Amino acid sequence: MRTLLTLLSIAVLAASVTADDIAVTVYNSNLGVISELRSLEFVKGVGRLAFTDVPSRIDPASVRFDMVGKGGDVTILEQNYAYDLVNPQQMYTRYIDEEIELIDKEGKLYSGTLLSSAADAVVLMEESGKIKIIRLEHILETSFPSLPEGLITRPTLFWTYSSEAAGKYDARVGYQTSGMNWSAEYVGVLSPDEKNLDLSGWASIDNNSGKTYKDATLKLVAGDIHRAERPGRGMAVREVTTALDKRALAGFEEKAFFEYHLYTLPRKATLADKENKQISLFEPAKSTVEKLFIYRPERNPTKVEVAVKFTNSEETGLGMPLPAGRVRLFKADDDGSMILLGEDLIDHTPKDEEVKLQVGHAFDITAEEKVVTQSRISPKVEEKDFEIELSNHKEDPVVVEIEKKLWGFWDVMDSSIEYEKKDASTIIFQVPLQPDESSTVKFKVRYYLR
Repeated sequence: MRTLLTLLSIAVLAASVTADDIAVTVYNSNLGVISELRSLEFVKGVGRLAFTDVPSRIDPASVRFDMVGKGGDVTILEQNYAYDLVNPQQMYTRYIDEEIELIDKEGKLYSGTLLSSAADAVVLMEESGKIKIIRLEHILETSFPSLPEGLITRPTLFWTYSSEAAGKYDARVGYQTSGMNWSAEYVGVLSPDEKNLDLSGWASIDNNSGKTYKDATLKLVAGDIHRAERPGRGMAVREVTTALDKRALAGFEEKAFFEYHLYTLPRKATLADKENKQISLFEPAKSTVEKLFIYRPERNPTKVEVAVKFTNSEETGLGMPLPAGRVRLFKADDDGSMILLGEDLIDHTPKDEEVKLQVGHAFDITAEEKVVTQSRISPKVEEKDFEIELSNHKEDPVVVEIEKKLWGFWDVMDSSIEYEKKDASTIIFQVPLQPDESSTVKFKVRYYLR
């Protein structure tokens, strides 16, 4: 069905929809904070103003209004947020008991009083009194005399205000909206000897707020702010396009702000609605890295994890706050093609802190854990003998770190090699393996049962 709505009169007193200045601050918690400077026309005394071009997911309770410069003394008395938008079904519903006209695909005109409507048909009473049920799939055009009261073409804030003077004045309007997010996306490239890492960072910004912010001052907040949650409207279906900004302009300028980190883009940017945009966070940086092999039998009893570790410090080549995000790790093949090694998520990481990325599982290192014996010493004491066998089929020597979880109250009674107690439930073994070498780690654990 193709329905054309002919609206013969639409009367809305609206503010200028073009902001003279707009600033957008995006958080990584489904939140955007918007600040707009607009020139608004006021009448003396009590008046009403429609502030249009606001996001469909605005939090109307968060709106702040301030006059700027030599603006008149204006006080907002009342605010109403209208979001009952025009659509075909709403138009039919609002025109029950009113006159409408319909034209079908063959050009035949139907006119009369609309008695009821559904998604697929309407009931019409003609001037003669005859009742007709008209299937909407056959209708090409529907004409309504005017836009019903209460229906609008876009979300609008209606203000009732009191002004001491008439004229056009500048006002700063701030508000919050959901439907905005950002996260960091990192790309790391390992050197041929796997001892160095080239790391670049992108800010990936999602705008599903229902509004486009053109030529805005863009700020990103990295950190976990506390928010008082309350029920809101459902999230719109996401429709993503991608815009990569690779111009040779500087990325974001970073600084500490309260207990968070603030990234400000030193140029204007446009955030289109239903768009995912990437902007460079920082210039590519180099860091020294260490490759690790970790066996965690509780996670995977037969696989050895591969990870890379580096310290986020100036000495290693970084030393900048790293916002939470996803890291993709690559290495170039002999012909120069980039091979994806794996990806991992990192949390907000301050400078001088260690970063460990889980890349995947080692193909040529095998592992197996066995409980050889299990015995009850007393009603509240139990002992288990463990064996962990590791085999290195690589051409290079490796060191495999065994991270073994032990639950409850326990003691290690005996061990074939030294171990480190990492915390109350974890012990660590470091097992060196030469090429084509196998090694078995044996240890006895006594558990104290409650």
